[in-house]
Amino acid sequence: MNTLAIETKDLKKTYDGKIYAVDGIDLQVEKNTVLALLGPNGAGKTTTISMLVTLITPSSGQAKILGYDLTKDSKNIRKKIGVTFQEMAIDDQLTGQQVLEIHGKLYGMKGSELKSAVDEIFDLIELQEVRNKKVKSYSGGMKRRLELGRALLTKPEILFLDEPTLGVDVQTRAKIWDYIIKLKKEYGMTIILTTHYMDEAQSLADKVEIIDHGKIITQGTVEELIESLGSDIIKLEISGDSASLVKKLKALDFVDQVTSHDGWIQVGVDNSDTRVVPLIQSVIQQGYSISNLNIKKPSLGEVFFKYTGRELRE
Repeated sequence: MNTLAIETKDLKKTYDGKIYAVDGIDLQVEKNTVLALLGPNGAGKTTTISMLVTLITPSSGQAKILGYDLTKDSKNIRKKIGVTFQEMAIDDQLTGQQVLEIHGKLYGMKGSELKSAVDEIFDLIELQEVRNKKVKSYSGGMKRRLELGRALLTKPEILFLDEPTLGVDVQTRAKIWDYIIKLKKEYGMTIILTTHYMDEAQSLADKVEIIDHGKIITQGTVEELIESLGSDIIKLEISGDSASLVKKLKALDFVDQVTSHDGWIQVGVDNSDTRVVPLIQSVIQQGYSISNLNIKKPSLGEVFFKYTGRELRE
């Protein structure tokens, strides 16, 4: 029995035959898991999602979605998936009820089946009271929830969520997190999530793939990736060339790893409480001045910084 919801091999997308938006992605996503696909803007996340949901055609490589070949069985794949993108595409002149009914009819739903499904979704996304009001009267968070409800209406086996909580308030983010956890737990759904919020990925994902320049540069569970950094993280902002300093810091016996990007040095140490003073002394002895210093426990944000040199917005 195939346990993979998604499998890709050397999946690529090029433009003009030379610009690689996606440059050889290999994915193996187990059923009933949440995968967080992380990366800076322009890294290839949305292009990857767009290929997997059959909106754009890969330039080369192979991909199977629930056993269906991406390039040969796109019609069957579309019946099995739900999608929400960063840019919401809801006609705000329609009511919430009409949005879901039209979407259901496009998938062949009708009669009591459609009515029951629409009622269930409005209960899930908690918009029963405004279902007959025009979408233009909805808040941003309500529109996000309606968009999610539309994707869920046909009970997809795989749900693709591209920045599902972008621009919504804290309460709505919490509700969407609850929906995602419920969908996986109660419906056995596979969820592919792109996000710029580290706490979101850290709270929801069973597995994380970090993409940059169209390639997967590291992957693993949240715990595995965080553990790879060492116990604590000390970040130093310095001026001048840091190459020689990085070499010196790596030689210290209490340092696990050192990463340098854009004037910041990220140092993994075994215990920040006892190591911050000797670390500062070592930096000063090398003739550098420190303009800023942060100490924190490792998180997915520090993993991202290590591999891409850029921090996702909090």
